[in-house]
Amino acid sequence: MDVIMSEKNRPYLIVGLGNPGPEYHHNRHNLGFMVLDRLAEELGVSFSKMKMEAFFTRARYKGRRVILAKPQTYMNQSGRAVRSLLRFYKIPLERLLVVYDDVDLPLDSLRLRPNGSAGGQKGVKSVIEKLGTKEFARLRVGVGRPPGRMTVSSYVLKDFSPEERDVLPFILGDAVQAVLTFIVEGIHQAMTQYNRTST
Repeated sequence: MDVIMSEKNRPYLIVGLGNPGPEYHHNRHNLGFMVLDRLAEELGVSFSKMKMEAFFTRARYKGRRVILAKPQTYMNQSGRAVRSLLRFYKIPLERLLVVYDDVDLPLDSLRLRPNGSAGGQKGVKSVIEKLGTKEFARLRVGVGRPPGRMTVSSYVLKDFSPEERDVLPFILGDAVQAVLTFIVEGIHQAMTQYNRTST
């Protein structure tokens, strides 16, 4: 059974943050969902089940068991699903990776960290609150700052521009490879290989 296993065989939990519903599907704020969709495609699986308030699926990668999850509670309640999945599968925090958009990084920038604050990201804030700790890995994927006087909240809830959509496949591809490196080699090796800022 899934809930009875040795520490060594416990799965990795990869969580993408976003908002449910077709109206949000292509928003910048749903970049975490987009990365998870691309990751599922890479691993040959699809999101066909709902569990613990999240669309989820299971896969294997180089002998590791992996659970992919997209919380369906809206961004600011994402932590509920994360906490439930961690508890049900008895997953240690060091095997959790949360993937999300970040306005403080330019487009085409990735930044992995082993821990840290929410940095104003409401989904990450919810995860921290529900888990009671900041000690979990995260992959921040840059979307850039809003132009002019546009507010951050308005900016992230808008779709990517046509120019941004041209480079999006490359961003998603790099993000997926960063996640796979985390699974096999750990957060610090993933940081070494993929932390960069767009030039």
